[in-house]
Amino acid sequence: MTTSKRRSPTGRPTMMDVAAAAGVSQATVSLVLSGGKSGRLADATRKRVLEAAQTLGYKFVRREQRAAPGLQSTIIFIADETITDPWMSLAFEGARDRALEAGINMLMGVSHADADVETSLLAGLGNVPVLGLIYGTILTRVVQVPPALARHRLVLLNCYDEDHSAHSVLPGDVLGGRAATEHLLNRGCRRVALINGEQGVDAARDRLKGYKQALASNDVPFDPALVRPGNWEPSAGYDMTKELMALDNPPDGIFCANDMMALGCYDALRELGLRVPDDVAVIGFDDREIAQYMHPPLSTLVLPLYEMGRTAVELLLDDVGGLHSAASRIKVECVLVERQSTGPAAVLSAAPRRRAP
Repeated sequence: MTTSKRRSPTGRPTMMDVAAAAGVSQATVSLVLSGGKSGRLADATRKRVLEAAQTLGYKFVRREQRAAPGLQSTIIFIADETITDPWMSLAFEGARDRALEAGINMLMGVSHADADVETSLLAGLGNVPVLGLIYGTILTRVVQVPPALARHRLVLLNCYDEDHSAHSVLPGDVLGGRAATEHLLNRGCRRVALINGEQGVDAARDRLKGYKQALASNDVPFDPALVRPGNWEPSAGYDMTKELMALDNPPDGIFCANDMMALGCYDALRELGLRVPDDVAVIGFDDREIAQYMHPPLSTLVLPLYEMGRTAVELLLDDVGGLHSAASRIKVECVLVERQSTGPAAVLSAAPRRRAP
């Protein structure tokens, strides 16, 4: 397995580096290095993560660490909701780790996107010295900042305000969509399809934009028949793959806008008697835990919530130091993780094309 390399501005290894070296997701790295227990993790996986962290010299900041005396300021992390997806947990991990490195405490609350709850959360802090707030959303979207939050230093995480009054940290979905599509083109695919997410969602819009950019920059004509709407669930990946492979000129590469739809894509291709990647190469997005266990393991793009959390704290620290004169909008790179679902270029370009029945 090979991965795109990315280092933090300080040159220190990141959790993303450990995940890439060990061939696992950031969620797995966080679970292993924090000492968490899970029956889903094999001993070999734990050993691989620990060895990668030791080789890279990665230092994990543990929860029991406390801020240094005299630096007892606090950052409040407010999430709009918590669900079974790991995204907000990863973002909080990144923010908390960076805050503890600076000797700052971190507290988390869940508001369910209710302005009254957000006001109550802040009111309940009493005399706690608040350095700043991070407000995170599960879906990348525009938000209207409640007055209770606007009175503090504020960074919006995975969301943004239209009047650009607050810092925001967002995933680089456009460049990620472009990287996914170009990866398939570089692996010899000539007909690359996109199974996208729900219309009206920022991530779907931006990943489609990146897909189109990649086609244009590689002189590949855009064919609207190769773009299908999905809903982020395996069922959409399954149904849309069946439709795509029934075309007179079916795709030889499929970019699924998230890993869950790639699961359904795999099932459909298997039913059609097609092999991944020999007949059809597949790439996903998000680098969910399941991606590494698919057969074959799924190439995908990392949704960099951990790095986004760290970046949000960096912005607050810079504000304290007077380094910002205006709000920043930062896009964090979605790193490509290459696994076997896209195969080596020589194999793909030489593989015979098979039509769906």
